[in-house]
Amino acid sequence: MSDQKWVRSSLRHLSTRLAELGHAASPPTVGRLLRKLKYSMKANRKERETGSTHPERDAQFVHIEEQKQAHREAHLPIISVDTKKKDLIGDFKNAGSDWCQDAEVVKVHDFPSEAVGRSVPYGVYDLERNRGYVRVGTSADTPQFAVEAIRAWWETEGAGAYATAEGLLILADGGGSNGCRPRVWKHQLQEQLCDRFGLTVTVCHYPTGCSKWNPVEHRLFGPISLNWAGHPLRTWDTMLAYLRGTTTETGLSVTAELHEALYEKGQSVSNAEMEQLHLEPHKVCPRWNYTLRPRPRSPTATNRPADLSAQRVIS
Repeated sequence: MSDQKWVRSSLRHLSTRLAELGHAASPPTVGRLLRKLKYSMKANRKERETGSTHPERDAQFVHIEEQKQAHREAHLPIISVDTKKKDLIGDFKNAGSDWCQDAEVVKVHDFPSEAVGRSVPYGVYDLERNRGYVRVGTSADTPQFAVEAIRAWWETEGAGAYATAEGLLILADGGGSNGCRPRVWKHQLQEQLCDRFGLTVTVCHYPTGCSKWNPVEHRLFGPISLNWAGHPLRTWDTMLAYLRGTTTETGLSVTAELHEALYEKGQSVSNAEMEQLHLEPHKVCPRWNYTLRPRPRSPTATNRPADLSAQRVIS
């Protein structure tokens, strides 16, 4: 293959090159001949999923549906969770367009040093109630931050909506802060949800490369992106307003709050601490599916929340 990429050339360029080779043809003629041969300009098409050949992929999707059905029949909450794309807050371009008379003028370059901050929106989508909850962090996207967002959702919405529920199903991606590998994620679920509220928490992770099937992606994050498309997120209040204003024809409503707290990366959980968890892997794809149950409370134990001294929540 030569260095010249003919397939990317314009009709005018193709016409000129053909003339140089002794084949005179005007640009319209070149276009007509290409269409006759069923050629047209096409972009790459994303269809090959990472992990699509994993031997347990189909079994995992079947197990997820079985867990969802079992929790529905038991009238237990089902939530889908993930971290949305992290955006810079400031006078920066936001992808998309909208109807207006004059385009909004923003900075040419997106330098983090000129930003008000960097948002970390963690979303919780309630499948049964079609409600979204977004906690916008200002620090790192860590397993502790992810679980505390779920805890905040339970305290503000879940406990009231599911007053008699003793269990919870969490659908999450296989990687990231709520992935199947981080020990801190499981440890925090045990402490913040199971032990604190007496909940039995079942977690099902989607296989690698299958995050698009996670309901939070298209039922919550998709509508949010459409709602603020083309609008610069200049302040935290602006971002929260767009989040809270997100709706769909199916009745989606969204609650959002700003969570100003510092989270450190690199936290670890020892083997001894892991052994103390009441964690039960499922028989089907045990790496992706497990249930955490409340631990017996010692007589001296108190239902004390985690240290919130460095946290500030703005509803």
